[in-house]
Amino acid sequence: MDMLHAIWHFSISNGVPRRSLGVALVVGTLLNVINQWEALRGRAPMNWRKAGLTYCVPYFVATYGAVTAHMAGL
Repeated sequence: MDMLHAIWHFSISNGVPRRSLGVALVVGTLLNVINQWEALRGRAPMNWRKAGLTYCVPYFVATYGAVTAHMAGL
C-alpha cells in the first residue's frame, strides 16, 4: 500500500470522520464565538468564509492526529 493510499484509508476508516466532525463542531463553534462575537451580537457583519474555515481547521487537525497515530502503529 503506497503512502497516499494509506493516508486516505486511515482518514476515512475506524470512525475518524465522525470523531473529527465532533471535534470540529465543538472547537469550531467555540472559536467562532470568540472570533466573531461582534458579528453574532449584530454589531459587525458576519464573515461566512472565516466561519466556515473555522470549522474546517479543527476537522483537519483532528484527522491529521488520528492518521499519524494510525501510521505510527504500522
